[in-house]
Amino acid sequence: MSNLDGSPNGTAPPLARPPAPSPARLHPRLPVCTLARPSAPSPGRPLSRRLAQPRTDCSRRAWHSDSRRSTPPSPAMGRYSLAPLRVRSTAKALFDAKRTATLPQWYDIVGDIPAGETLARPVLQAPKVKGAKKASRLFKPLPIVYPEDRLRSDFFGDHPWELARPRLVVEDSGNDAKGYDWSKIQQRGKQLDGESVVQRQMWLMQNRRITKAAAYDQARREFYHHRHLNEIRTRIAREEAIHVGAYFGKGPLEVGVELEDKAWESWKAWANQQIEEEASMRAQMFSGPQNEDAGVSDLTTAEYDDAVTELDSQAAIAPGTAASRAGAPAHA
Repeated sequence: MSNLDGSPNGTAPPLARPPAPSPARLHPRLPVCTLARPSAPSPGRPLSRRLAQPRTDCSRRAWHSDSRRSTPPSPAMGRYSLAPLRVRSTAKALFDAKRTATLPQWYDIVGDIPAGETLARPVLQAPKVKGAKKASRLFKPLPIVYPEDRLRSDFFGDHPWELARPRLVVEDSGNDAKGYDWSKIQQRGKQLDGESVVQRQMWLMQNRRITKAAAYDQARREFYHHRHLNEIRTRIAREEAIHVGAYFGKGPLEVGVELEDKAWESWKAWANQQIEEEASMRAQMFSGPQNEDAGVSDLTTAEYDDAVTELDSQAAIAPGTAASRAGAPAHA
């Protein structure tokens, strides 16, 4: 016996393999690559070349099938585009093929000074060796430290305005401080400044064997005393010069006071302007029709007649008063 399909009993009919779906059915935008048949030979191109170079329409169809792409596909990811490096040779080829009438103006310049190639000039990096020892500090210069450095930082930290005073920095040997006798703070030929305090403090610490704080207090006390004497001498000399007819310009205090007064006047003018603007804004917020005769115009006829009658009665009682003079024109 056989089944309805003609196969013997006990055997299953062979399964038919379904046809492979075409690429166009899998994806409607995916084009089907077809080998274009060579067309009839054209007069300007031999048939052998057309047969030897069959063309396919895959790339052109793939590009035009997607309407969202307006530019040709870029180079593959991970590859370098060397087209900019061949711009000079491309321009020369176009000129030789008579596609362009003249060479570009930059043709000779690019030939004389070619563009740099990143691939031809890689960045050289020294390899890092694991477990390498650090460089020795044998040849590293040691920091230069003087004992006066800490004393200078303490004094000028407490008296920062001493740095604003003009100083004479010209020296003979670079170590002129050792040529003075620092048993006293004031020296001949040297102005009194912060360096005098530092050297005096150092001398007291080395010769008197006192602590740093005590030497600092004594040096500062002497410094303040001599600075006060110098200011007194300067003021007396100025007063004597003015007494005999000398003329001095404005001092720093007078100049500062004038600048302060000018700033105050400018601020005062600005404040007055702000007050006026604020007052005008408030007046505009409550502005409206203002009628001086609003109280008179709102009176009714009966109220007006009563007022005239009252004025007439007052005029009859006192005919010579101001009320009679005021009531006569009103009654008229």
